[in-house]
Amino acid sequence: MYIPNLFRIDEEEEKISFMKRYSFATIITSKGNIPVATHLPFVVEQRDDQLFLSSHFAKANEHTTLIEANPSLVIFAEPHAYISPQHYDKKLSVPTWDYIAIHAYGHARIIHDEAGKLRTLEKMIHSYDPAYQDQWNELPDKFKTGMLGGIVAFEIAVTELQAQQKLSQNKTKEERARIVQQLNKSEHSTEKDLAEYIRRL
Repeated sequence: MYIPNLFRIDEEEEKISFMKRYSFATIITSKGNIPVATHLPFVVEQRDDQLFLSSHFAKANEHTTLIEANPSLVIFAEPHAYISPQHYDKKLSVPTWDYIAIHAYGHARIIHDEAGKLRTLEKMIHSYDPAYQDQWNELPDKFKTGMLGGIVAFEIAVTELQAQQKLSQNKTKEERARIVQQLNKSEHSTEKDLAEYIRRL
C-alpha cells in the first residue's frame, strides 16, 4: 500500500486496536494471476509477540483451496468519508477522501481437527456476542458437529502490517475543525467515527 509519511501509523497497539474495532475485513488471495476475495469477520489476537487473525469460510468457497499455498492479504478499512473543499481556506482546492486502512499480510493455516474448529468458533462468539455463549453451550453436540462440517476454519500468522490514516493532516487546525463539525452532523455512524479520529490529531 502506498503510504505517504505524513499518514503512516507507526504504533503497533494503535494498529491492533483499530483492527479489533473494525474487524469485518476482506481477505484476498491469488489464484494464478487472478485475486480472489472473501468478506469475513475476524478475531484479532496477540499471542506473545505474534499477531493472529482467525475466521472461517463456508466449505463450498473455493478460497479454502488457495490460502495454505499462497500468501493472503487482509484489508481492514473503516471509517471513511468524502471531504469537500468548502472546508478549506484556499479557493484553489479540490475534494478528497479521508480514511483509515490497514493491510495485514501472512500465510493461513487451515484448522482441521474438530476441537480446534470449535475453539475458533467460540473465540468468535466471545468476541462478537458473549451473551450468546449460554445458548451456544446448550445446543446439542450433534447440531454443533453438523455445523462444523460445513465450514473451514483457519488462522493467519501476520508477517507484516501496513497502516495509514489519511485524516487531513496536511490541513490547518481550523480547517480540520470545520471538517469534524460537518462529519459530526452526518447520519452515518462511520463518518462520526472518522470525525473522532480527526479530532484526536
